[in-house]
Amino acid sequence: MASYNKVILMGNLTRDPETRVTPNGATICKIGLAVNRVYSGSDGERKEEVTFVDCDAFGKTAETISRYMSKGKGILIEGRLRLDQWEDKQSGQARSKLGVVIENFQFVGGRGDGDSDGGSQGGYDSAPPPARQSAPARSAGPRRPTPPPPPQNGGFDDDVPF
Repeated sequence: MASYNKVILMGNLTRDPETRVTPNGATICKIGLAVNRVYSGSDGERKEEVTFVDCDAFGKTAETISRYMSKGKGILIEGRLRLDQWEDKQSGQARSKLGVVIENFQFVGGRGDGDSDGGSQGGYDSAPPPARQSAPARSAGPRRPTPPPPPQNGGFDDDVPF
């Protein structure tokens, strides 16, 4: 039987990222994510439900998140669910926790603010985003002419007498 494990979440960090480097040089970053759900109750009253999710990132992803993110900033993550299981040292009881392993992410919100605007990339304090390499210029094939801009008055002629 086939299976599929994919999670997509967008929310705000509940705390500053906790980053550590393992003895073999791997970077691990732990973040807490608050995801809000707004709905109307049976009485018609607007209600809000907050879900807190622990997330882990590894390698370059962990380094980038720890460098640019801080408490309150927005992030969209893609990842997979992971079940951690352990035995409580004090009580000896079996414990478990469901978390997300981040595989892909995108900053949301403007530069320096903690608000999510749902689409712009940002979330940096003072450092610029990592430089992107531009694609090489394409020289093959004819170039299409640029279409004219749309009319300013909604496409109507100002000389119409009515």
